[in-house]
Amino acid sequence: MSAPKPADSVAALGPIMQLSYCPRDYDAALAHWISLGAGPFFENHHVKLENVKFRGQPSDIDFSMALGYYGDIQIELIRQHNDAPSMYTEWLAEGREGVQHLCVLVDDIAETRRRVAAQGGTVLQEGTLPGGMGAVIYVDTGGGPGTVIEYLEIGEAGHQGFAMMREAHRNWDGSDPIRGR
Repeated sequence: MSAPKPADSVAALGPIMQLSYCPRDYDAALAHWISLGAGPFFENHHVKLENVKFRGQPSDIDFSMALGYYGDIQIELIRQHNDAPSMYTEWLAEGREGVQHLCVLVDDIAETRRRVAAQGGTVLQEGTLPGGMGAVIYVDTGGGPGTVIEYLEIGEAGHQGFAMMREAHRNWDGSDPIRGR
């Protein structure tokens, strides 16, 4: 089998913009990243995606996340509050630590899904943002550990929110490191 043409590959969809962690101790991980100079972190509590599926089955995942920047890379910390089947509970049950997935922003989730399938990737988890504001798929790329990639399609408001967080990091004096608590 020949390698995909670069324009048709999933790598051509965009750069990695986020490292996402699902730590056993969310608060300790948050404190660690802040001690390294990442932040400020913006917490979103009890995120409720719509039409969520994990491994093709509906799942009612209740989770919170903190988003902050470390330079130009977004850091995401995830804490799941219930035991609904998800890639987060599976990750922790397997005893894993470290980066859980990488994120790429995309313009067209349907085209992304097509490219992922053409390259042999498997959608592990998926959902839509509330009110149809976007969609997300988490793809197992078929390699060794740490090969889950999130492909996220968001609207202009989402792009503006990420830009605001990045700018907050650039101008941050270290005060108020966790926002939204």
